[in-house]
Amino acid sequence: MMRKHMKPTVTHDHLLFLVPIGPLWRTDWTAIWPLWSELATLDACPQDPIHHAEGDVGTHTRLVVEALVADPDWQNLQHDDRTYMFWAAVLHDVGKPPVTKHEDDGRISSRGHSRVGASIARELLWHAGSPFAWREALCGIIAHHQLPFWLIERPDPARLAIETSWRCRPDDLCMHAKADALGRVCQDQQVILESVSLAAMTFQDAGCLHGPFAFANDESRVAYFDLEDRDPHYQAHEDFKCTVTVMSGLPGVGKDTWAAQHRPDHPMVSLDLIRDELGVSATDNQGQVIQAAHERAREFLRAGTDFVWNATNVTRQNRSKVLRLLRDYGARVEIVYVEVNPDQLRRQNRNRPDAVPDAVIDHLVRKLEPPEMWEAQKISVVP
Repeated sequence: MMRKHMKPTVTHDHLLFLVPIGPLWRTDWTAIWPLWSELATLDACPQDPIHHAEGDVGTHTRLVVEALVADPDWQNLQHDDRTYMFWAAVLHDVGKPPVTKHEDDGRISSRGHSRVGASIARELLWHAGSPFAWREALCGIIAHHQLPFWLIERPDPARLAIETSWRCRPDDLCMHAKADALGRVCQDQQVILESVSLAAMTFQDAGCLHGPFAFANDESRVAYFDLEDRDPHYQAHEDFKCTVTVMSGLPGVGKDTWAAQHRPDHPMVSLDLIRDELGVSATDNQGQVIQAAHERAREFLRAGTDFVWNATNVTRQNRSKVLRLLRDYGARVEIVYVEVNPDQLRRQNRNRPDAVPDAVIDHLVRKLEPPEMWEAQKISVVP
């Protein structure tokens, strides 16, 4: 299941060892750059000279990292924060090679590289065995690393600041953006740095510079992300008709086992079981399966019955359809995300009677988007 070009010798402990330490704060590029082929490809990836006159993505990345390492604010961070910020800088533009295009007007673009980069980093660090929280904090920085450059230009920057504070830590995001601005050669560098400073002030004014905005309760948080005109300070009434446990995780991680142990008395809507009943393969069109699952869920929701929704739900798009249905019926939702390391996943999947092909799991790993705290009233991560 491991991609052939990925080096299995890369471990989380080794990544921590390579983070510069004082008093010299030296970055060992000879040890870092060969870790993954994804880094080597950065040296051959061009950038638009208007924004990046320094040259290719590899050159820019090294300049960004050196700017971060030289920043006293980074040097004074706690160990875990310092290490995840360092590797976020190393990997922040790893998504550029797959999306870089030469436009008809002669410009070079890399639209979408932040989201793609977060997915690539997540896969690399999952294989390295990095802890979930550390890895996802890093991926959050990568996914949103451009936001401080243009936050103040948006129609409602305060709302976007509050939403972002639940996706990554804003002060760390702005620290990274400052290094990103310093690690380039462009005529508007000072303007970019001023935008980053204004973004930090926007987070500060919104009350979320150093962490997630403090909503009145869980439903207030979920409703804020759900409704565009919601007052962030409004205290929502929490009166739910039932509680639904939504399982999330790659095939073979142990979702069925967790549900059997922790929700033994709850009825279950299981896409795997419905597929078996209908004689539909996992590779066939799933429309009939989804329709049947939604109808069974509606029966439980109408009756106010607690139940488990059991499916992979590894992308935000797929989860959003389920969560929309549940919220429409006034259910309280707990998402339980189950994750294991690659070796354990391979072993557990191999021992299943309906083992999923490695190629399918590889595909899902590349699409993986673990649930975030704003998606439901409660998120539980099972290592």
